[in-house]
Formats: sequence, C-alpha cells, structure tokens
Amino acid sequence: MISVGQKLTLDFPLKVVRDGVVRETLLSELLTRPTIISVYMRNNTGSCDKQTDSLAAGVKELERGGFNVMALSRDTAGSHLKYAAKKGIAYALVSDAGDRFAEATDSLVEKSMYGRTFVGPARAAYVLATDGTVLAVIPKVDPANHAAQLLEIVRGL
Repeated sequence: MISVGQKLTLDFPLKVVRDGVVRETLLSELLTRPTIISVYMRNNTGSCDKQTDSLAAGVKELERGGFNVMALSRDTAGSHLKYAAKKGIAYALVSDAGDRFAEATDSLVEKSMYGRTFVGPARAAYVLATDGTVLAVIPKVDPANHAAQLLEIVRGL
C-alpha cells in the first residue's frame, strides 16, 4: 500500500456520479482541493452500507474543513446513480471497475467470501493533496465509524 508523502499518478479516466449526473473525467481533475477517497467494495452490502452511511453523516463537516469527499467502488455508474438516490448521498461516487485506483495505490489484496478467494481493492481511505501527494492513509476502515476516523485524521493535518 502506498505511504504518506508518495505521489500518485491519477491521469486515468473514471466515471463519477454526483447530483444525479454521470460524467467521465480524469481522476486527477477531481483534486481541486485536498480530497478524501474512501474505497469500498460494493453498493447495497452490509459493511459497505455502514461505511457509506457514516461518510454521509460526516461529509458536511469534512467539506467545511476544506476537503472534497468521494467514495470509490467497482460498481457501475448506473448502480451508483440508484445508490446515491436511495441513500441520499451528496458526495461523489466514483466507478472504478478496472481497479485503476487500487493499482495506483498498490492496494489490491486477496480476499475471501463464501469460500471463494479473489483479489480486490482494500477497504481503505486516502487523503490526497491537489497534486496527488498522499497526505494520510487509513489502511483499514472501520465501516460504522468511518467519518470519525476521517475527522480525526484531517484535524491532524
């Protein structure tokens, strides 16, 4: 996994859902101010829903603190549109079916579910500067307390 102080190359296109609109853009273009990227596996699953709900509860305070906030998963933009509407999510949801961000952060890990083993992105969160420099990493997100984890990290920056 990438470390604090390292700079990411984020010049790859991803689909972003925000305010009911889907657009394709380079991830680097979304870093208009320090940015929090919260990585989760899948919409409409237990722990991932807890993580998104916690993030939604703390997003206003994080944005007031000067941070862009987005959550990233392998889900399609269409799935993100429905999920954002269902959950009332006001921050950006990023679709990364090809695990480009996980590759950039060296955070693809082996996982297992229902006896099946596979490789996927780590449930983690990153705070990035506008130039892609990693300011902070939460390598293991606590889904139910994710906003509190992030608030503690960003207050220390």
